[in-house]
Amino acid sequence: MRVAVTGASGFVGGAVARALVADGHDVHAFSRRPAGVGTWREWDLAGGALADPPDVDAVVHVGAAVADGGSHGAAARINVDGTRAVRETFAGARMVHVSSASVYDPRVPTVVGREDSPLPDRHLNAYGATKAAAERYLAGADLGPVLVLRPHAVYGPGDTTLLPRVEGLVRRGRVPLVGDGKALHSFTHVDTFVAAVRAGLTSDVTGVVNVADAEPWPLRRAVLELLERRGHRGPEGGSLRVLEVPPRLAHGLAGLLDGAAACGLPRSRLSRYALSHLAVERTLDLTRLRSWLGVDPPPTTLEGAETW
Repeated sequence: MRVAVTGASGFVGGAVARALVADGHDVHAFSRRPAGVGTWREWDLAGGALADPPDVDAVVHVGAAVADGGSHGAAARINVDGTRAVRETFAGARMVHVSSASVYDPRVPTVVGREDSPLPDRHLNAYGATKAAAERYLAGADLGPVLVLRPHAVYGPGDTTLLPRVEGLVRRGRVPLVGDGKALHSFTHVDTFVAAVRAGLTSDVTGVVNVADAEPWPLRRAVLELLERRGHRGPEGGSLRVLEVPPRLAHGLAGLLDGAAACGLPRSRLSRYALSHLAVERTLDLTRLRSWLGVDPPPTTLEGAETW
């Protein structure tokens, strides 16, 4: 199969492109930086559709602006206009579009969230808002079959997003967590996500499918195990210590910091968006992943995190 992969120089896009090459597919890799896999070509998604695209059977659209902060306009140019450019460039080809569980309502817990749940009119940051807008565009575009995948918290070898955020929490052997850290979270190993992409390319399924590992973990367990595997230790070389931050205090401080960022000051890692993912449950229903795509995801594992 001839497959185009956008965002091929990134963590998830690179994993997808390498897996498809290993499967014997003819992969056309697109990104702003050299991808080192397949037939690579530079493409800034904000620049619009390609004038002379390769002839492909399918496109896996991974490229996105993923920063928590930033302006809505900047994110929309990549996540909305860029998605439109990809769909128009490869009109008629099957499209596997990588969205995010961030499209679900950030103001309430996501408890075994279903794909047919209504999406909110407003989000807490540009990322969630523009990923939802991209989904709405694809739902109305009549340019070929589209499968939308919604992963949550993708992790694994080569991770450049989740891992740095978690390691950035550590201060002198102490880890601040909002509340008691017992809120359940669905995590997605990159291999689980690649399996969903593989299944999506060879399936006729269209619509939206959540992607995650089989069983959620309490956030506290996930954070501590990951950090300990990465070699972080507590005071005097002992176990890491958790500092339980009262939720009301954390939300009040996050609101102040978001306001400061809106006035032009540097954006803090503590934001209302970050708290929406740390303080409450974020779990996904995986019925469609299993029944529609035939993917039976394994449990979450942090084996090998020492070398990520």
